[in-house]
Amino acid sequence: MVTRDHSAWGYTSSTGLGFTHEEIVDAHFAACAPSYRAALDEVGIRPGWHVLDAGCGTGAFLPWLAELVGPGGKVSAIDIAVENAALARERMERAAPGPAIEVRRGDLLELPFADDTFDAVWCANTTQYLSDEELHRALRELRRVVRPGGLVAVKDLDASLITVRPADPFLFTDFFRQASASPGYARQLLRGRDLYRWLVEAGLESVRGRTLLLEHRAPLKPAARHFYGLACARIARQAVDLGFEGDWQPFLDPADPDHPLLHRHGYISEGNTVAVGAVPGELPGDR
Repeated sequence: MVTRDHSAWGYTSSTGLGFTHEEIVDAHFAACAPSYRAALDEVGIRPGWHVLDAGCGTGAFLPWLAELVGPGGKVSAIDIAVENAALARERMERAAPGPAIEVRRGDLLELPFADDTFDAVWCANTTQYLSDEELHRALRELRRVVRPGGLVAVKDLDASLITVRPADPFLFTDFFRQASASPGYARQLLRGRDLYRWLVEAGLESVRGRTLLLEHRAPLKPAARHFYGLACARIARQAVDLGFEGDWQPFLDPADPDHPLLHRHGYISEGNTVAVGAVPGELPGDR
């Protein structure tokens, strides 16, 4: 799962995967919370269901999942980073009483659950860390643990929609084009709008998908300014180190007064794709 380029992206957790540390994960969630909630609401999770959050990170989605399944439902969650699973567990222990919630360390490629355990699975911002072969395996696992008629929902970034203004509108596009020439994290960040096809090829039925454009305009809210300042700086540093062309200098320091995001017309966008499919078959008395 860990490709050689992850250290260059920074913010690694104990897994060695870039952009998985709580500092950057929680910052991204805070910056994009309304759009993330809109993506989750696309799924169709119902009260009383047992739902798995596969790749829960620090557990930011868990309160929303608990709200959707209600007191009669149940939420389980796994994350491959032991410290993130612990933080997610602590988050839910501090939350108000609600449905039963279980959080543990686990791997998408070998889920620690029996067949047909869940009514739905939610997998957000996680498939970007999987190679193509691993993504095939993970989708097979997600399908295995969901009951016939249940839902498999995957949400992830579409980096092809990242652009910053006022700046060269193709600066980040060109970075991902060049960085994705070889297998690695950059290429996997461009796979978002292919998730529909991946779910179809995994044998799921009634697959649907939508890409949401996330936009932030000046004056950026503090959460968005914080996250995108950090993220742009990491990409800019890679671009400079790799000798990529372009005016990356203003992005290297988030506090640079010439930073495009501090401009009165500052703007940044990214894409998030959510794809949902049903496991074939239907149990008697399907919910």
